[in-house]
Amino acid sequence: MANSVRVRFAPSPTGPLHIGGVRTALYNYLYARKHRGQFVLRIEDTDQKRSVDGAEEYIQSCLAWLGIQPDESPTQPGSFGPYRQSERRNLYQKHILELVDRGLAYYAFDTAESLEHHRKDHEKRGKTFTYNWHNRMKLSNSLILGKEKTKEKLDSGHPYVVRFLMWEEGEPSLFTCSDIIRGSVSVDCKLLDDKILYKSDGMPTYHFANVVDDHLMEISQVIRGEEWLPSLALHLKLYDAFGWTPPEFAHLPLILKPGGKGKLSKRDGDKMGFPVFPIKWKGEIMGFKEEGYLPEAVLNFLALLGWNDGGENEIFLLKELISLFDLERVHHAGARFDPEKNKWFNQQHIQRLSLSDFSSLCKAVIENHGFVVNDEKKLKSIGIMIQPRVVLTTELWRELKVFFEGPKDYDENALQKVWKEKTLGLLHAVAEMLSRSEEMTLEELKDGLKGVAEDAGLGLGVLMGPLRIVIVGSLSGPDLISLLNALGAKEVIRRIDFALKAIK
Repeated sequence: MANSVRVRFAPSPTGPLHIGGVRTALYNYLYARKHRGQFVLRIEDTDQKRSVDGAEEYIQSCLAWLGIQPDESPTQPGSFGPYRQSERRNLYQKHILELVDRGLAYYAFDTAESLEHHRKDHEKRGKTFTYNWHNRMKLSNSLILGKEKTKEKLDSGHPYVVRFLMWEEGEPSLFTCSDIIRGSVSVDCKLLDDKILYKSDGMPTYHFANVVDDHLMEISQVIRGEEWLPSLALHLKLYDAFGWTPPEFAHLPLILKPGGKGKLSKRDGDKMGFPVFPIKWKGEIMGFKEEGYLPEAVLNFLALLGWNDGGENEIFLLKELISLFDLERVHHAGARFDPEKNKWFNQQHIQRLSLSDFSSLCKAVIENHGFVVNDEKKLKSIGIMIQPRVVLTTELWRELKVFFEGPKDYDENALQKVWKEKTLGLLHAVAEMLSRSEEMTLEELKDGLKGVAEDAGLGLGVLMGPLRIVIVGSLSGPDLISLLNALGAKEVIRRIDFALKAIK
Protein backbone atom coordinates (compact mmCIF):
# COMPACT_ATOMS: atom_id res chain seq x y z
CA MET A 1 0.00 0.00 0.00
CA ALA A 2 1.32 3.41 -0.94
CA ASN A 3 2.24 5.91 1.77
CA SER A 4 0.71 8.80 -0.18
CA VAL A 5 -3.01 9.48 -0.19
CA ARG A 6 -4.86 7.96 -3.14
CA VAL A 7 -8.66 8.00 -3.15
CA ARG A 8 -11.15 7.03 -5.81
CA PHE A 9 -14.66 7.76 -7.00
CA ALA A 10 -16.01 4.61 -8.64
CA PRO A 11 -19.47 5.09 -10.17
CA SER A 12 -21.35 2.61 -12.35
CA PRO A 13 -22.38 3.98 -15.78
CA THR A 14 -25.99 2.86 -15.35
CA GLY A 15 -27.61 6.28 -15.73
CA PRO A 16 -27.19 9.95 -14.74
CA LEU A 17 -25.00 10.85 -11.78
CA HIS A 18 -27.22 11.43 -8.74
CA ILE A 19 -26.40 14.20 -6.28
CA GLY A 20 -25.51 11.58 -3.65
CA GLY A 21 -22.78 10.31 -5.95
CA VAL A 22 -21.59 13.86 -6.52
CA ARG A 23 -21.18 14.36 -2.77
CA THR A 24 -19.12 11.15 -2.58
CA ALA A 25 -16.92 12.43 -5.42
CA LEU A 26 -16.60 15.82 -3.68
CA TYR A 27 -15.54 14.35 -0.34
CA ASN A 28 -12.94 12.18 -2.09
CA TYR A 29 -11.69 15.21 -4.02
CA LEU A 30 -11.48 17.37 -0.87
CA TYR A 31 -9.62 14.66 1.03
CA ALA A 32 -7.14 14.16 -1.81
CA ARG A 33 -6.44 17.87 -2.19
CA LYS A 34 -6.20 18.44 1.58
CA HIS A 35 -3.52 15.74 1.82
CA ARG A 36 -1.83 16.57 -1.50
CA GLY A 37 -2.83 13.18 -2.84
CA GLN A 38 -4.43 11.77 -5.98
CA PHE A 39 -8.12 11.67 -6.89
CA VAL A 40 -8.93 8.73 -9.19
CA LEU A 41 -12.04 8.15 -11.33
CA ARG A 42 -12.66 4.44 -11.95
CA ILE A 43 -15.66 3.27 -13.99
CA GLU A 44 -17.19 0.15 -12.45
CA ASP A 45 -18.92 -1.34 -15.50
CA THR A 46 -18.87 -5.03 -14.59
CA ASP A 47 -22.66 -5.16 -14.98
CA GLN A 48 -22.65 -4.79 -18.75
CA LYS A 49 -26.40 -5.38 -19.08
CA ARG A 50 -27.24 -2.32 -16.99
CA SER A 51 -24.64 0.02 -18.55
CA VAL A 52 -26.20 2.97 -20.41
CA ASP A 53 -24.74 4.61 -23.49
CA GLY A 54 -23.39 8.07 -22.72
CA ALA A 55 -23.39 7.60 -18.93
CA GLU A 56 -19.60 7.53 -18.60
CA GLU A 57 -19.17 10.71 -20.65
CA TYR A 58 -21.96 12.31 -18.62
CA ILE A 59 -20.18 11.51 -15.33
CA GLN A 60 -16.97 13.10 -16.57
CA SER A 61 -18.86 16.17 -17.86
CA CYS A 62 -20.50 16.62 -14.44
CA LEU A 63 -17.16 16.54 -12.63
CA ALA A 64 -15.69 18.98 -15.16
CA TRP A 65 -18.58 21.47 -14.69
CA LEU A 66 -18.21 21.27 -10.92
CA GLY A 67 -14.45 21.78 -11.11
CA ILE A 68 -13.53 18.56 -9.28
CA GLN A 69 -11.81 16.76 -12.11
CA PRO A 70 -9.80 13.61 -11.34
CA ASP A 71 -6.04 13.26 -11.58
CA GLU A 72 -6.42 9.82 -13.20
CA SER A 73 -9.36 8.54 -15.25
CA PRO A 74 -10.19 6.60 -18.42
CA THR A 75 -9.54 9.75 -20.47
CA GLN A 76 -6.53 10.84 -18.40
CA PRO A 77 -4.78 7.57 -17.51
CA GLY A 78 -1.97 7.29 -15.01
CA SER A 79 0.20 4.27 -14.23
CA PHE A 80 -2.59 2.24 -12.53
CA GLY A 81 -4.88 1.59 -15.51
CA PRO A 82 -6.97 0.51 -17.18
CA TYR A 83 -9.59 2.64 -15.42
CA ARG A 84 -12.63 0.72 -16.67
CA GLN A 85 -13.32 -2.59 -14.96
CA SER A 86 -14.48 -4.16 -18.22
CA GLU A 87 -10.88 -3.74 -19.45
CA ARG A 88 -9.35 -5.47 -16.40
CA ARG A 89 -10.78 -9.00 -16.82
CA ASN A 90 -7.40 -10.74 -16.98
CA LEU A 91 -6.49 -9.27 -13.58
CA TYR A 92 -9.66 -10.59 -11.95
CA GLN A 93 -9.27 -14.04 -13.48
CA LYS A 94 -5.75 -14.37 -12.12
CA HIS A 95 -6.81 -13.36 -8.59
CA ILE A 96 -9.95 -15.49 -8.45
CA LEU A 97 -7.95 -18.59 -9.40
CA GLU A 98 -5.55 -17.81 -6.57
CA LEU A 99 -8.40 -17.86 -4.04
CA VAL A 100 -9.84 -21.09 -5.46
CA ASP A 101 -6.44 -22.82 -5.48
CA ARG A 102 -5.94 -21.90 -1.83
CA GLY A 103 -9.38 -23.20 -0.82
CA LEU A 104 -10.69 -19.75 0.11
CA ALA A 105 -13.29 -19.67 -2.67
CA TYR A 106 -15.15 -22.39 -4.54
CA TYR A 107 -17.09 -23.11 -7.74
CA ALA A 108 -20.86 -23.35 -7.38
CA PHE A 109 -22.97 -24.98 -10.13
CA ASP A 110 -26.45 -24.55 -8.63
CA THR A 111 -29.12 -23.62 -11.16
CA ALA A 112 -31.48 -20.70 -10.62
CA GLU A 113 -34.36 -23.21 -10.37
CA SER A 114 -32.57 -25.21 -7.69
CA LEU A 115 -31.84 -22.13 -5.59
CA GLU A 116 -35.45 -20.95 -5.94
CA HIS A 117 -36.63 -24.37 -4.74
CA HIS A 118 -34.44 -24.04 -1.62
CA ARG A 119 -35.74 -20.53 -0.94
CA LYS A 120 -39.37 -21.61 -1.14
CA ASP A 121 -38.69 -24.66 1.00
CA HIS A 122 -37.17 -22.45 3.71
CA GLU A 123 -40.07 -19.99 3.48
CA LYS A 124 -42.57 -22.80 4.13
CA ARG A 125 -40.72 -23.53 7.36
CA GLY A 126 -40.58 -19.84 8.32
CA LYS A 127 -36.85 -19.56 7.59
CA THR A 128 -34.62 -17.59 5.22
CA PHE A 129 -32.39 -19.46 2.80
CA THR A 130 -28.75 -18.34 2.97
CA TYR A 131 -26.00 -19.97 0.92
CA ASN A 132 -23.34 -20.35 3.63
CA TRP A 133 -21.64 -22.67 6.15
CA HIS A 134 -25.02 -24.04 7.23
CA ASN A 135 -25.95 -25.64 3.92
CA ARG A 136 -23.08 -25.30 1.43
CA MET A 137 -22.24 -29.02 1.75
CA LYS A 138 -25.80 -29.94 0.69
CA LEU A 139 -25.64 -27.96 -2.56
CA SER A 140 -23.94 -28.32 -5.94
CA ASN A 141 -20.41 -26.96 -5.61
CA SER A 142 -16.76 -27.97 -5.82
CA LEU A 143 -16.55 -28.46 -2.03
CA ILE A 144 -18.80 -31.50 -2.25
CA LEU A 145 -18.14 -32.62 -5.85
CA GLY A 146 -14.36 -32.94 -5.52
CA LYS A 147 -11.67 -32.00 -8.04
CA GLU A 148 -12.43 -34.49 -10.81
CA LYS A 149 -16.18 -33.84 -11.07
CA THR A 150 -15.58 -30.13 -10.74
CA LYS A 151 -13.10 -30.26 -13.64
CA GLU A 152 -15.60 -32.22 -15.74
CA LYS A 153 -18.26 -29.59 -15.20
CA LEU A 154 -15.89 -26.76 -15.99
CA ASP A 155 -14.53 -28.53 -19.12
CA SER A 156 -18.07 -29.17 -20.36
CA GLY A 157 -18.92 -25.48 -20.11
CA HIS A 158 -21.42 -25.88 -17.28
CA PRO A 159 -22.49 -22.44 -15.98
CA TYR A 160 -20.94 -21.57 -12.63
CA VAL A 161 -20.18 -18.83 -10.16
CA VAL A 162 -17.30 -18.59 -7.73
CA ARG A 163 -18.35 -18.03 -4.11
CA PHE A 164 -16.26 -16.80 -1.20
CA LEU A 165 -15.84 -19.10 1.79
CA MET A 166 -17.09 -16.51 4.27
CA TRP A 167 -16.97 -18.52 7.49
CA GLU A 168 -16.37 -22.10 8.63
CA GLU A 169 -17.29 -23.77 11.88
CA GLY A 170 -14.51 -23.57 14.43
CA GLU A 171 -13.50 -20.02 13.46
CA PRO A 172 -14.42 -17.02 15.66
CA SER A 173 -17.69 -15.73 14.19
CA LEU A 174 -17.52 -12.13 15.45
CA PHE A 175 -15.59 -9.94 13.02
CA THR A 176 -14.71 -6.36 13.99
CA CYS A 177 -14.31 -3.66 11.34
CA SER A 178 -12.94 -0.16 11.75
CA ASP A 179 -14.48 2.91 10.12
CA ILE A 180 -13.11 6.47 10.28
CA ILE A 181 -16.60 7.94 10.72
CA ARG A 182 -18.39 5.23 12.70
CA GLY A 183 -15.57 3.77 14.76
CA SER A 184 -15.72 0.05 15.53
CA VAL A 185 -18.37 -2.05 13.76
CA SER A 186 -18.88 -5.73 14.69
CA VAL A 187 -20.47 -8.34 12.41
CA ASP A 188 -21.44 -11.96 13.06
CA CYS A 189 -20.00 -13.83 10.06
CA LYS A 190 -22.25 -16.82 10.74
CA LEU A 191 -25.16 -14.72 9.48
CA LEU A 192 -23.49 -13.74 6.19
CA ASP A 193 -23.77 -15.60 2.91
CA ASP A 194 -20.96 -16.91 0.72
CA LYS A 195 -21.07 -14.00 -1.70
CA ILE A 196 -20.61 -14.57 -5.42
CA LEU A 197 -17.27 -13.12 -6.51
CA TYR A 198 -17.06 -14.22 -10.12
CA LYS A 199 -19.37 -15.41 -12.89
CA SER A 200 -18.84 -17.84 -15.76
CA ASP A 201 -19.11 -14.95 -18.27
CA GLY A 202 -15.66 -13.87 -17.12
CA MET A 203 -16.87 -10.82 -15.21
CA PRO A 204 -16.37 -10.32 -11.47
CA THR A 205 -19.09 -9.04 -9.16
CA TYR A 206 -18.80 -5.58 -7.68
CA HIS A 207 -17.38 -6.89 -4.39
CA PHE A 208 -14.47 -8.77 -5.90
CA ALA A 209 -13.49 -6.24 -8.55
CA ASN A 210 -13.75 -3.46 -6.00
CA VAL A 211 -11.26 -5.05 -3.61
CA VAL A 212 -8.81 -6.18 -6.31
CA ASP A 213 -8.83 -2.78 -7.98
CA ASP A 214 -8.47 -0.80 -4.75
CA HIS A 215 -5.43 -2.91 -3.89
CA LEU A 216 -3.79 -2.77 -7.32
CA MET A 217 -4.47 0.95 -7.65
CA GLU A 218 -2.95 1.50 -4.19
CA ILE A 219 -6.04 3.23 -2.82
CA SER A 220 -5.27 4.45 0.70
CA GLN A 221 -8.77 5.50 1.84
CA VAL A 222 -12.13 4.25 0.58
CA ILE A 223 -14.71 7.02 1.06
CA ARG A 224 -18.13 5.78 -0.03
CA GLY A 225 -21.83 5.80 0.84
CA GLU A 226 -23.41 4.25 3.91
CA GLU A 227 -25.21 1.70 1.72
CA TRP A 228 -21.89 -0.17 1.40
CA LEU A 229 -21.38 -0.53 5.16
CA PRO A 230 -22.99 -4.03 5.23
CA SER A 231 -20.34 -5.12 2.67
CA LEU A 232 -17.40 -3.96 4.79
CA ALA A 233 -16.88 -7.29 6.56
CA LEU A 234 -16.80 -9.16 3.23
CA HIS A 235 -14.33 -6.70 1.73
CA LEU A 236 -12.02 -6.84 4.75
CA LYS A 237 -12.19 -10.66 4.76
CA LEU A 238 -11.15 -10.60 1.11
CA TYR A 239 -8.16 -8.42 1.99
CA ASP A 240 -7.29 -10.96 4.70
CA ALA A 241 -7.65 -13.84 2.25
CA PHE A 242 -5.12 -12.27 -0.11
CA GLY A 243 -2.85 -11.17 2.73
CA TRP A 244 -3.16 -7.54 1.68
CA THR A 245 -3.19 -4.49 3.93
CA PRO A 246 -6.63 -2.92 3.56
CA PRO A 247 -7.21 0.79 3.02
CA GLU A 248 -8.95 2.88 5.66
CA PHE A 249 -12.72 3.00 5.23
CA ALA A 250 -15.17 5.89 5.73
CA HIS A 251 -18.89 5.39 5.12
CA LEU A 252 -20.80 8.61 4.46
CA PRO A 253 -24.31 9.22 5.83
CA LEU A 254 -27.33 9.04 3.53
CA ILE A 255 -28.80 12.11 1.86
CA LEU A 256 -32.46 12.09 2.92
CA LYS A 257 -35.61 13.33 1.19
CA PRO A 258 -36.71 16.92 2.02
CA GLY A 259 -39.16 15.54 4.59
CA GLY A 260 -36.30 13.73 6.34
CA LYS A 261 -37.68 10.22 5.83
CA GLY A 262 -36.00 7.86 3.39
CA LYS A 263 -33.07 8.17 1.02
CA LEU A 264 -33.26 10.85 -1.69
CA SER A 265 -33.80 9.02 -4.98
CA LYS A 266 -33.33 9.92 -8.64
CA ARG A 267 -37.12 10.13 -9.01
CA ASP A 268 -37.69 12.53 -6.10
CA GLY A 269 -36.58 15.61 -8.03
CA ASP A 270 -39.08 14.99 -10.80
CA LYS A 271 -41.85 14.34 -8.28
CA MET A 272 -41.08 17.35 -6.07
CA GLY A 273 -39.86 19.87 -8.63
CA PHE A 274 -36.14 20.31 -7.94
CA PRO A 275 -32.96 19.06 -9.66
CA VAL A 276 -31.06 16.02 -8.37
CA PHE A 277 -28.49 15.77 -11.20
CA PRO A 278 -25.58 18.18 -11.83
CA ILE A 279 -26.27 18.81 -15.52
CA LYS A 280 -28.90 17.93 -18.11
CA TRP A 281 -29.26 14.21 -18.88
CA LYS A 282 -30.02 13.16 -22.48
CA GLY A 283 -31.80 16.43 -23.21
CA GLU A 284 -34.73 15.44 -21.02
CA ILE A 285 -34.00 15.94 -17.34
CA MET A 286 -32.65 19.32 -16.23
CA GLY A 287 -29.75 19.53 -13.82
CA PHE A 288 -28.54 22.15 -11.36
CA LYS A 289 -26.64 23.90 -14.17
CA GLU A 290 -29.72 24.40 -16.35
CA GLU A 291 -31.88 25.34 -13.35
CA GLY A 292 -29.62 28.31 -12.64
CA TYR A 293 -27.15 27.13 -10.00
CA LEU A 294 -23.48 28.06 -9.87
CA PRO A 295 -21.11 25.09 -9.55
CA GLU A 296 -19.48 26.61 -6.46
CA ALA A 297 -22.90 26.87 -4.78
CA VAL A 298 -23.68 23.21 -5.57
CA LEU A 299 -20.36 22.15 -4.04
CA ASN A 300 -21.00 24.35 -0.98
CA PHE A 301 -24.42 22.94 -0.08
CA LEU A 302 -23.33 19.38 -0.87
CA ALA A 303 -20.27 19.68 1.38
CA LEU A 304 -22.55 20.65 4.29
CA LEU A 305 -24.87 17.67 3.72
CA GLY A 306 -23.16 15.53 6.31
CA TRP A 307 -20.14 17.64 7.34
CA ASN A 308 -19.32 20.97 8.97
CA ASP A 309 -16.15 22.64 10.15
CA GLY A 310 -17.47 23.27 13.66
CA GLY A 311 -17.91 27.01 13.11
CA GLU A 312 -20.87 29.27 12.34
CA ASN A 313 -19.95 30.08 8.76
CA GLU A 314 -21.94 28.31 6.02
CA ILE A 315 -20.57 29.89 2.87
CA PHE A 316 -17.36 28.37 1.51
CA LEU A 317 -15.47 28.41 -1.75
CA LEU A 318 -13.81 25.21 -2.94
CA LYS A 319 -10.33 26.24 -1.77
CA GLU A 320 -11.74 26.93 1.71
CA LEU A 321 -13.48 23.55 1.81
CA ILE A 322 -10.18 21.87 0.90
CA SER A 323 -8.32 23.51 3.78
CA LEU A 324 -11.07 22.75 6.33
CA PHE A 325 -12.29 19.29 5.31
CA ASP A 326 -11.81 16.47 7.80
CA LEU A 327 -13.44 13.02 7.67
CA GLU A 328 -13.60 12.97 11.46
CA ARG A 329 -16.17 15.78 11.31
CA VAL A 330 -18.49 13.90 8.96
CA HIS A 331 -21.78 13.12 10.73
CA HIS A 332 -23.19 9.68 11.47
CA ALA A 333 -26.83 10.58 10.87
CA GLY A 334 -28.44 11.18 7.48
CA ALA A 335 -28.61 14.73 6.12
CA ARG A 336 -31.90 16.23 4.90
CA PHE A 337 -31.86 17.66 1.37
CA ASP A 338 -33.48 21.12 1.51
CA PRO A 339 -34.22 22.59 -1.96
CA GLU A 340 -35.04 26.05 -0.54
CA LYS A 341 -31.80 26.18 1.44
CA ASN A 342 -29.96 25.19 -1.73
CA LYS A 343 -31.42 28.27 -3.45
CA TRP A 344 -30.25 30.38 -0.53
CA PHE A 345 -26.71 29.03 -0.97
CA ASN A 346 -26.87 29.92 -4.65
CA GLN A 347 -28.06 33.44 -3.89
CA GLN A 348 -25.21 33.91 -1.43
CA HIS A 349 -22.65 32.82 -4.02
CA ILE A 350 -24.17 35.10 -6.67
CA GLN A 351 -23.96 38.05 -4.23
CA ARG A 352 -20.32 37.21 -3.55
CA LEU A 353 -19.33 37.26 -7.22
CA SER A 354 -17.09 40.19 -8.11
CA LEU A 355 -18.85 42.86 -10.15
CA SER A 356 -16.61 41.93 -13.07
CA ASP A 357 -17.58 38.23 -12.91
CA PHE A 358 -21.26 39.02 -12.45
CA SER A 359 -21.16 41.46 -15.38
CA SER A 360 -19.60 38.73 -17.54
CA LEU A 361 -22.53 36.44 -16.66
CA CYS A 362 -24.94 39.22 -17.60
CA LYS A 363 -23.14 39.94 -20.88
CA ALA A 364 -23.45 36.30 -21.98
CA VAL A 365 -27.20 36.33 -21.26
CA ILE A 366 -27.68 39.68 -23.03
CA GLU A 367 -25.88 38.47 -26.15
CA ASN A 368 -27.83 35.22 -26.07
CA HIS A 369 -31.00 37.34 -26.42
CA GLY A 370 -29.66 39.19 -29.46
CA PHE A 371 -28.40 42.41 -27.86
CA VAL A 372 -24.88 43.86 -27.73
CA VAL A 373 -23.33 45.89 -24.91
CA ASN A 374 -19.82 47.17 -25.60
CA ASP A 375 -19.94 49.82 -22.86
CA GLU A 376 -18.31 48.08 -19.85
CA LYS A 377 -19.22 50.99 -17.58
CA LYS A 378 -22.91 50.64 -18.49
CA LEU A 379 -22.73 46.86 -18.08
CA LYS A 380 -21.30 47.24 -14.59
CA SER A 381 -23.88 49.85 -13.61
CA ILE A 382 -26.61 47.39 -14.66
CA GLY A 383 -24.86 44.65 -12.69
CA ILE A 384 -24.84 46.78 -9.52
CA MET A 385 -28.61 47.25 -9.82
CA ILE A 386 -29.67 43.67 -10.40
CA GLN A 387 -27.09 41.54 -8.57
CA PRO A 388 -28.89 41.80 -5.18
CA ARG A 389 -32.14 40.64 -6.84
CA VAL A 390 -30.89 37.40 -8.43
CA VAL A 391 -31.26 34.00 -6.74
CA LEU A 392 -30.77 31.70 -9.78
CA THR A 393 -28.95 32.53 -13.01
CA THR A 394 -32.14 31.59 -14.89
CA GLU A 395 -33.61 34.81 -13.47
CA LEU A 396 -30.96 37.02 -15.11
CA TRP A 397 -32.90 37.84 -18.28
CA ARG A 398 -36.02 38.63 -16.29
CA GLU A 399 -33.98 41.30 -14.48
CA LEU A 400 -31.94 42.41 -17.51
CA LYS A 401 -34.81 42.61 -19.97
CA VAL A 402 -36.01 45.98 -18.67
CA PHE A 403 -32.74 47.61 -19.81
CA PHE A 404 -33.16 46.40 -23.41
CA GLU A 405 -36.88 46.07 -24.08
CA GLY A 406 -39.67 48.39 -23.02
CA PRO A 407 -42.91 46.86 -21.70
CA LYS A 408 -45.61 45.88 -24.20
CA ASP A 409 -48.34 45.57 -21.59
CA TYR A 410 -48.91 46.92 -18.10
CA ASP A 411 -50.03 45.45 -14.77
CA GLU A 412 -53.74 46.34 -14.53
CA ASN A 413 -53.93 46.05 -10.75
CA ALA A 414 -50.89 48.27 -10.35
CA LEU A 415 -52.35 50.84 -12.73
CA GLN A 416 -55.58 51.06 -10.76
CA LYS A 417 -53.57 51.46 -7.59
CA VAL A 418 -51.33 54.38 -8.66
CA TRP A 419 -52.95 56.07 -11.70
CA LYS A 420 -54.52 59.34 -10.55
CA GLU A 421 -56.12 62.37 -12.15
CA LYS A 422 -52.82 64.27 -12.43
CA THR A 423 -50.71 61.26 -13.60
CA LEU A 424 -50.94 62.09 -17.31
CA GLY A 425 -49.72 65.64 -16.78
CA LEU A 426 -46.93 64.48 -14.46
CA LEU A 427 -45.58 62.02 -17.05
CA HIS A 428 -45.69 64.65 -19.81
CA ALA A 429 -43.76 66.98 -17.48
CA VAL A 430 -41.12 64.28 -16.85
CA ALA A 431 -40.65 63.81 -20.60
CA GLU A 432 -40.36 67.58 -21.03
CA MET A 433 -37.78 67.82 -18.19
CA LEU A 434 -35.67 65.02 -19.68
CA SER A 435 -35.78 66.47 -23.19
CA ARG A 436 -33.94 69.55 -21.95
CA SER A 437 -30.79 67.62 -21.00
CA GLU A 438 -29.16 64.64 -22.71
CA GLU A 439 -27.14 63.58 -19.65
CA MET A 440 -27.88 63.99 -15.96
CA THR A 441 -26.23 62.67 -12.83
CA LEU A 442 -28.28 60.60 -10.38
CA GLU A 443 -28.64 63.62 -8.09
CA GLU A 444 -29.68 65.92 -10.94
CA LEU A 445 -32.23 63.35 -12.11
CA LYS A 446 -33.66 62.97 -8.62
CA ASP A 447 -33.86 66.75 -8.17
CA GLY A 448 -35.55 67.09 -11.58
CA LEU A 449 -38.23 64.51 -10.65
CA LYS A 450 -38.78 66.22 -7.29
CA GLY A 451 -39.24 69.51 -9.12
CA VAL A 452 -41.90 67.98 -11.43
CA ALA A 453 -43.82 66.64 -8.42
CA GLU A 454 -43.52 69.88 -6.43
CA ASP A 455 -44.73 71.97 -9.38
CA ALA A 456 -47.90 69.84 -9.30
CA GLY A 457 -48.19 70.29 -5.54
CA LEU A 458 -47.43 66.61 -4.88
CA GLY A 459 -44.82 64.48 -3.17
CA LEU A 460 -42.24 62.51 -5.17
CA GLY A 461 -43.87 59.18 -4.19
CA VAL A 462 -47.04 60.05 -6.15
CA LEU A 463 -44.94 60.33 -9.32
CA MET A 464 -42.64 57.33 -8.85
CA GLY A 465 -45.38 54.63 -8.96
CA PRO A 466 -46.85 55.50 -12.37
CA LEU A 467 -43.40 56.34 -13.74
CA ARG A 468 -42.16 52.87 -12.77
CA ILE A 469 -45.16 51.25 -14.47
CA VAL A 470 -44.57 53.04 -17.80
CA ILE A 471 -40.85 52.19 -17.71
CA VAL A 472 -41.05 48.60 -16.37
CA GLY A 473 -44.67 47.49 -16.81
CA SER A 474 -45.22 46.78 -13.11
CA LEU A 475 -44.35 48.09 -9.65
CA SER A 476 -41.36 45.77 -9.22
CA GLY A 477 -37.81 46.14 -10.49
CA PRO A 478 -34.48 47.75 -9.60
CA ASP A 479 -34.00 51.22 -8.13
CA LEU A 480 -36.01 53.46 -10.47
CA ILE A 481 -33.72 56.51 -10.57
CA SER A 482 -30.68 54.31 -11.29
CA LEU A 483 -32.71 52.55 -13.99
CA LEU A 484 -33.74 55.86 -15.63
CA ASN A 485 -30.12 56.99 -15.57
CA ALA A 486 -28.95 53.73 -17.20
CA LEU A 487 -31.63 53.90 -19.92
CA GLY A 488 -30.88 57.51 -20.85
CA ALA A 489 -33.27 60.36 -21.57
CA LYS A 490 -34.21 59.33 -25.14
CA GLU A 491 -35.26 55.81 -24.15
CA VAL A 492 -37.20 56.99 -21.09
CA ILE A 493 -39.09 59.55 -23.21
CA ARG A 494 -39.81 56.87 -25.83
CA ARG A 495 -41.25 54.53 -23.16
CA ILE A 496 -43.38 57.33 -21.66
CA ASP A 497 -44.78 58.22 -25.11
CA PHE A 498 -45.51 54.54 -25.90
CA ALA A 499 -47.20 53.99 -22.55
CA LEU A 500 -49.40 57.08 -22.77
CA LYS A 501 -50.73 55.83 -26.11
CA ALA A 502 -51.17 52.24 -24.85
CA ILE A 503 -52.75 52.96 -21.47
CA LYS A 504 -56.39 54.01 -21.73
